[in-house]
Amino acid sequence: MQTAYGAGVTRACRLLRISRSLCAYRSRRAGQELLRLRMRDLANARPRFGYRRIHVLLRRDGWYVNLKRVRRLYRLEGLQLRFRVRRRKDASLHRGIPPAATRVHEHWSMDFVHDALMDGRAFRVLTVVDQFSRWSPILEAAQSM
Repeated sequence: MQTAYGAGVTRACRLLRISRSLCAYRSRRAGQELLRLRMRDLANARPRFGYRRIHVLLRRDGWYVNLKRVRRLYRLEGLQLRFRVRRRKDASLHRGIPPAATRVHEHWSMDFVHDALMDGRAFRVLTVVDQFSRWSPILEAAQSM
């Protein structure tokens, strides 16, 4: 038998330092199509499950398959979980810049200020400020608010 380049199989295997039986090897294992189909069905039914959880479900269904094979087929099928990118939510981003106050008592702002006493006890102060005059009509202090 000749190879694609005109050399014999024996000579080509000797040059590559591999066994001749390796060239003639044909796997006797059954195809993985049914397993891949079942994995796809489980992943579509439960999209948040990873390959480890799919492996447990396959075991429950009677598929005695190695975890490493499940992982390899899971990746080949493109079933890997996409990690969510957590974005910082800016609450006032869509509101825009508030208009400036033109008279007293038109816009008020409130905020909590916190600090600690000498003995380590924390306290908070609720401050309310008029935006035009910068006058603070309310200062409410408490240890728990």
